[in-house]
Amino acid sequence: MATARWCHYDHQADIGLRGYGADLSEAFTQAALALTGVITDPARVQPETAVTVECRATDAEFLLVEWLDELIYRMATRHLLFGRFEVVVDADGRHLTATAWGEAVDRQRHQPAVEVKGATLTDLRVTQAAPGRWVAQCVVDV
Repeated sequence: MATARWCHYDHQADIGLRGYGADLSEAFTQAALALTGVITDPARVQPETAVTVECRATDAEFLLVEWLDELIYRMATRHLLFGRFEVVVDADGRHLTATAWGEAVDRQRHQPAVEVKGATLTDLRVTQAAPGRWVAQCVVDV
């Protein structure tokens, strides 16, 4: 069974998301897919446009918020959805470089459920749950 996956969880009026992976990069990749999954099925998004992202923060938890907020900003300002990600997080969890692939929003095909306004510090956690099993989670404001 692969360790990389994502899920959502209920949190009052907002939505929690979790990314799981064998390392930080994979967990952050899965968290990004979970972010898209709040809006639409990531499998519906075609990788037509590549966007490069770079983030820095004081630790891995704040880096997760920066990463998700940067994606939310790019989706809102460029009217894009992302469905594929290549993420590299450095060993200390303070620097991320990534490429996100996606396409312009097609309301009929993507059927967006909600608009995500931002990542929050609520339930923010980036941790190694077991050897080779990382969890990256937070609540997003919808």
